[in-house]
Amino acid sequence: MSGKSPRAAASLHDIGRLPASSDNVAIAIRRLEAGSCWRDGGQEHTLSHTVLEGHRFAVRPIRAETPLLSWGLPFGLALRDIRPGEYVCNANVLRELGLRRLDFELPAQPNFRDQSHGYRLEEHEFHPGTVLQPASAPGRFMGYPRGAGRGTGTRNFIVVLGTSSRTAGVARAVAARLQDEIPAKSEAHGGLDGVVAATHTEGAGERHPNNREFLLRTLAGFMVHPNVAAVLALDYGTEAIDNALLHHWMQEHGYPLAGLPHRFHTLRHDFATSVAECEAIVRDWIEPASRCRREPRPLGELRVALQCGGSDAFSGISGNPLAARVAREVIRHGGSAGLAETDELIGAEPYILANARDRETAERFLSCIETFRERIQWHGHSAEGNPTGGNLFRGLYNITLKSIGAARKKDPEVRLDHVIAYGERMTDPGFYFMDSPGNDLESIAGQVASGCNLIFFITGNGSITNFPFVPTVKFVTTSRRWELLERDMDINAGRYLDGLPMDELGVEAFDHAVATASGRRSAGERARHAQISIWRDWHRTGPLPLDPPQPQAVPAGRPLAVRAAPSDGASLTLLRTPRGPVIERIGLIMPTSLCSGQVATMIARRVEAELPTGAETLSRVVALPHTEGCGASSGDNEQHYLRTLAGHLVHPLVEHALLLEHGCEKTHNHLVRDALERLGIDPGRFGYASIQLDGGIDRVSDKVAAWFAERLAVTPATESMVTGLASVAVGLLATGTPASAECRALAGVAASLAGHGGTVVLPEDTPLLRSAEFLDELGLDQPPSPTLAYGQSARHPGLHVMASPTVHPVEVLTGLGGTGVQLILAHVAGPPLQGHPMIVTLQVATRHSGAGFVADFDAVLPDDAEPAVVQRQLLDLLCEAAAGSHEPRLWRSGNTDFQLTRGLYGVSL
Repeated sequence: MSGKSPRAAASLHDIGRLPASSDNVAIAIRRLEAGSCWRDGGQEHTLSHTVLEGHRFAVRPIRAETPLLSWGLPFGLALRDIRPGEYVCNANVLRELGLRRLDFELPAQPNFRDQSHGYRLEEHEFHPGTVLQPASAPGRFMGYPRGAGRGTGTRNFIVVLGTSSRTAGVARAVAARLQDEIPAKSEAHGGLDGVVAATHTEGAGERHPNNREFLLRTLAGFMVHPNVAAVLALDYGTEAIDNALLHHWMQEHGYPLAGLPHRFHTLRHDFATSVAECEAIVRDWIEPASRCRREPRPLGELRVALQCGGSDAFSGISGNPLAARVAREVIRHGGSAGLAETDELIGAEPYILANARDRETAERFLSCIETFRERIQWHGHSAEGNPTGGNLFRGLYNITLKSIGAARKKDPEVRLDHVIAYGERMTDPGFYFMDSPGNDLESIAGQVASGCNLIFFITGNGSITNFPFVPTVKFVTTSRRWELLERDMDINAGRYLDGLPMDELGVEAFDHAVATASGRRSAGERARHAQISIWRDWHRTGPLPLDPPQPQAVPAGRPLAVRAAPSDGASLTLLRTPRGPVIERIGLIMPTSLCSGQVATMIARRVEAELPTGAETLSRVVALPHTEGCGASSGDNEQHYLRTLAGHLVHPLVEHALLLEHGCEKTHNHLVRDALERLGIDPGRFGYASIQLDGGIDRVSDKVAAWFAERLAVTPATESMVTGLASVAVGLLATGTPASAECRALAGVAASLAGHGGTVVLPEDTPLLRSAEFLDELGLDQPPSPTLAYGQSARHPGLHVMASPTVHPVEVLTGLGGTGVQLILAHVAGPPLQGHPMIVTLQVATRHSGAGFVADFDAVLPDDAEPAVVQRQLLDLLCEAAAGSHEPRLWRSGNTDFQLTRGLYGVSL
């Protein structure tokens, strides 16, 4: 009788990795099928379930209520006895994998629970750490010496800084216009790398924000950063954080502005004039900045930011230890390196403090963790909300397991020398810990402000993020991801898993880092995209009541009963769609997180440029980049996000929409699909693409372009229809306090539309709803309660009030966009607002209230006109915009923005 011999069971090393010999669970190095056999110590075991790459399975018997160990540290407690070969999983992982629609059966129940614990530094257990042996021959790199206490640059940029988010549009316009004027440069010899805008979401409100100190330190650090050849800081002078405050703060805290070409510039004129003024200022700096040349400088002048994002189970085995090895060498040469992300070290305290300078340093580190815990508890959250869907999918089951691996960015031979606040400057050599959230971009901003001139970014999923004026070296943890994303990564740390010795890989990576510091372009710099997000403001400053906040009930969406005004009687020619009449048809690329936002913008430009000449299918292709979807708490915050996202996807203007995920975020495509189904929306209506899983920026761009081309090939040409203005939903708001006559005129606009079958939506915080004249004109005796949640689609015509758990103007407009309005009319006092990128935003003011910015407004209202005259003027403006005969003035200039609110309980994690 003949037959095949049974296949020999694999060895444990063939299928998994034990980070420490004392571990009782192993990490699968590839997908392992249920029923597979493996041997360890002469015994054979069988896998109970299919185990994904990066997930863990038991290698020793684990008794109920005893710890599961990785790197020799506990990350959970067994709920029951676990035998060797069992897939180990907690409730979070089963919930996440359930969203992914996998092709195999999952365990019915978790077999371990997360182990929540604090860490106490015992007096008798602490021993001061040891200093690294310095390099025998300190090395050098080619950099830009700045002098005056600013250090040495690895790049040479002129920066246009938005002091608050209000000036972001001007900053971006100035940088874009001047970029083409930069002389050609040589990497070997230097010159000017570019003019870049440094813009963010913070500081625009009227009250001092809770992140005031963080924001000021960060902006100050950006200005004096050694990679900055010159800097122009822009404000309107009306913001909570403005140039006067920033300048005073820098002088008070000794920031070295002497010798740095800089200017604090307040915008007092319309957009075009302001851009021209700023261009003239920056243009004078281009020629002297272009004369800067690299010089040999000691490696001790390198300041390395250590970051991880899109982490996986191998981050702590290959990528983080490799980056730590390189950082160790930088410190041996007299330089410094910094660890951050406070909540991503909870559970790893024993490892971090095993080698610390002194007890005071150790206690400062633990104090940062305790303060962070307290701040997020004020908002009803814990650090367990930190791991993203991508982390969970790639084997990081909880914050402890994530932290144990993240801590490996500190080499065990390296001593923790310094603990600093967010954005505090690094003034001495050695190893630092900087307090910051686990949100990658927010943490990086603080490290750059601290003076880091080189960023090491370690990623398992393949994060593509970059910073505008500091180069990022990306370490990817596995060779499979490297092969998928090679063009977007710099170093394949996965070769360690493949058998290359860490010492050999470390020498290679160190040489690569020095070359990058000396001018070699990183993969991210070649891709030409970057993002900034500063540690975002939080609302609460004290503990919650005993009961945590419950998710807010979504209003029923029934409109208010209001007094109807005479109909406007306008007759308009609009576009016919199955969704009803619209003023234009738009293609939308919706990023599901901050990290896919800039790529979405790049792809949208490409798709729009490739629209057939004379096409009658789409008028525009729009992307809506923002800073959310990753590194923030869940709960109400996530519901605001998902509801507003869905509102834009099903917006009447949107003909075709595609979701672009980064691939490792909390709000990835699978989660959004699930949310759409729960909202009663067919997820099959939309396209889906993934920067990471589709193979990087170039491949995903091709995929998205092909999807739109395929859809447009079968999209009917535009057809027209005649209808009235009441067929178009309008958002209505005001800033400042409009005069009595203007309030009556605006109420008349609302009543003439909503009272005759149209839809009008006001945010609940608008001053109009505090005006007795406005309420009286509508027949309301008191300010109404919201009829819509933030970003909730308005499905019933009439007058609506949208809940607005934010006073940030851009966040308010973003919420209005989610309700489905096709036009937004804003009465503005002072500087104009940034418009919504997708929705026509009209801004009006009186000559007095809009002084200096008159050219930016779509209508200048007479100061003493009768309400009926102003009402007619506003209705005519809306008709012209709806018919396409009036284009909003600031749209023409690109002064738009999009930003989702975190609400009252959202907080960075």
